[in-house]
Amino acid sequence: MGRSKDAEGELPSADIEKLLNLLGLGVRGGNVIVGVDGIRAELQAGKLRCVVLASDASKRALDKLVPLAQGTDVRLLMGPDAAKLGDRLGRPPVQAVGVRDRALANGVVRAALPWT
Repeated sequence: MGRSKDAEGELPSADIEKLLNLLGLGVRGGNVIVGVDGIRAELQAGKLRCVVLASDASKRALDKLVPLAQGTDVRLLMGPDAAKLGDRLGRPPVQAVGVRDRALANGVVRAALPWT
């Protein structure tokens, strides 16, 4: 009973809104790390529950984060494009967001699609 991607390969708009709302709450609550370098450090320290990657994340960002997340069994999820992700978090385009809090991560996982 999984959700499917829309014609452009993205989450349906209702799921995107839910995901962005959850990430916004996490940023305000200090439970979300924004940016590749911060996420790398948190992954190495074992502090993240999941990572949301922008649908248009750069090869460099993917090369830095994907192997590290996979090596630490942290879930990788697909989010909206970097511009939309950054805009909703009050920042310039964002390649990736890491979630520390377990309950918040569970909600994010339910709202997002696995990264493939």
